[in-house]
Amino acid sequence: MPKLGQHFIEEMINPSMYASQWFITVFSYSFPFPMTLRVWDVFLYEGIKVVFQVGLGLLRFCHDDLVKLPFEELLHSLRYFPDEATDPDTLFPLAFSFKVNSSLEELEKEYRKRLDGPNASSSSSKRLLPLKSKTMSRAVSQVLSISNVGKK
Repeated sequence: MPKLGQHFIEEMINPSMYASQWFITVFSYSFPFPMTLRVWDVFLYEGIKVVFQVGLGLLRFCHDDLVKLPFEELLHSLRYFPDEATDPDTLFPLAFSFKVNSSLEELEKEYRKRLDGPNASSSSSKRLLPLKSKTMSRAVSQVLSISNVGKK
């Protein structure tokens, strides 16, 4: 949807202005309850990719209207969709026409390569561990030392 993407750039609309709510609530904030149940059913079965698919389906369904709207109306429209856009019989076929699985796997591979860095061997099967900050390490040390005081 290059025309819509260009319009978002012109209106200075960043995906975090609307899509973060989609991901945080898995559409339970803005969808009618029956539609939310359908989205959550698919979400629990197939995972996060359905959030991408439904989001892209909504953008495609509302494309012609969204490209005409100014900033304020655009943000409102990206939060509150018309009833016909949230009809599962209309939205799901459109949403499932987007194939996002391979793209997510490619992004994960790219992320792992960047994390491993240029000196990592290709045969290593490192497991990704969460990064700890110095502050977090100090906090954990303090908690452990406090809990050991009572044991002495």
